[in-house]
Amino acid sequence: MKQKDDRIETIKMLISSKELGSQKEVLDELKKEGFVLTQATLSRDLKQLKVAKAASMNGKYVYVLPNETMYKRVHKPLSARDMIKNPGFLSFNTSGNMAIIKTRPGYASSIAYNIDNSDIPEILGTIAGDDTIFIVMKEGINQTEQFEMLKEWLANM
Repeated sequence: MKQKDDRIETIKMLISSKELGSQKEVLDELKKEGFVLTQATLSRDLKQLKVAKAASMNGKYVYVLPNETMYKRVHKPLSARDMIKNPGFLSFNTSGNMAIIKTRPGYASSIAYNIDNSDIPEILGTIAGDDTIFIVMKEGINQTEQFEMLKEWLANM
């Protein structure tokens, strides 16, 4: 079952990051990622994921996932396996008692949820978008302390 789960996640990442218009193109990309499967298996996986075809910006019909906000297209994708291994965190900046965390598309809400449920006393709360988390810290915590605290939390995530 682990291989199927990995394959499904890889398919999601491939469809999200590349304009693939045929099952042959998807099979070729999967092969590059180390997955060799039949067209029938791919067809079942696409049906399970509720993949559809839609016109891209250049008019070509490509595969899309049903919830495009979860897996937005990225312009310079990593390999799908590298994307899966990446926890989603990209960058962190602070200003006063506020902080911004940038994530890969679709990861902000789950990371913000984990921050909110970690009972970090210095954090009052978070607001998450698709790829950005806004954090409000308690007054009196300097930026170096904010950075070190969140860096430690992210390392343990």
